[in-house]
Amino acid sequence: MSAKVKVGLALGGGVVRGMAHLGVLSVLEESGITIDCVAGTSAGSLVGAIYCAGYSASIIKEHAMRLRWWHLLRPVWPSQGFFSFALMERWLVRTVGDLTFDQLKKPFVAVATDLERGAPVWLQQGRLAPAVCASCSVPGIFTPVHIDGRVLGDGSLADTVPVDVLRQMGADYVIGVDIFVPSIRRGWGALGMGVNALEILVERAGGGIDRADCLIAPALRGESYVRFSQRERIFRLGEQAAREKLPSILSDLEKLQRRETLQMERVIS
Repeated sequence: MSAKVKVGLALGGGVVRGMAHLGVLSVLEESGITIDCVAGTSAGSLVGAIYCAGYSASIIKEHAMRLRWWHLLRPVWPSQGFFSFALMERWLVRTVGDLTFDQLKKPFVAVATDLERGAPVWLQQGRLAPAVCASCSVPGIFTPVHIDGRVLGDGSLADTVPVDVLRQMGADYVIGVDIFVPSIRRGWGALGMGVNALEILVERAGGGIDRADCLIAPALRGESYVRFSQRERIFRLGEQAAREKLPSILSDLEKLQRRETLQMERVIS
């Protein structure tokens, strides 16, 4: 008898770069690595929600490759933002159903930010679709989402690669996926330096990139956050990064499993 090592997957934010998450998931699936729980921020929350609803990486990719911005957002009167993710909420409901968190196949947390307190919010109860929209809603661009009396926006402000919540969910080993890789855009002058500084702040928000047992960071430096035309390339970069880390992940899990088995045998004896 042996206790199974519980594996968590932390999917970071990064808009269209979220296609890299599907590349990572496809490699983990091929390798037979079972993911027991998932936490996602922004684009990672959208991928994580559909995955935990029971869809494979290949099926999610089929849906994602058909998406355009007009399927997800619509302009609104700019009192709290210029766009609303109401269409994305409808799309998610059409895709997986109007699910609640307790109806998912795997435990899942969508990470948002409480815009009044400046603190991360771990959404894991109630309806799934509004929680994902909250996690994705960049303040000032998208209207915030109101849930349980809180004004919620993009989780990347507070916790970009959400590792800590997976520890609290009982994960023994956490794989983090960082798709918010900063780069200096030298042709942009001062603006390029400012964008790079913002990327650094967002990437390090919450400290998850330092606390994952294995961090997969696809080579996305300089890649677009918003161009759907680059989806296939970004997916392949996610695959490549996961394959490079795969031997280390398998070795770590084997060692943890042996340790858990020994501890179980000592308890039994």
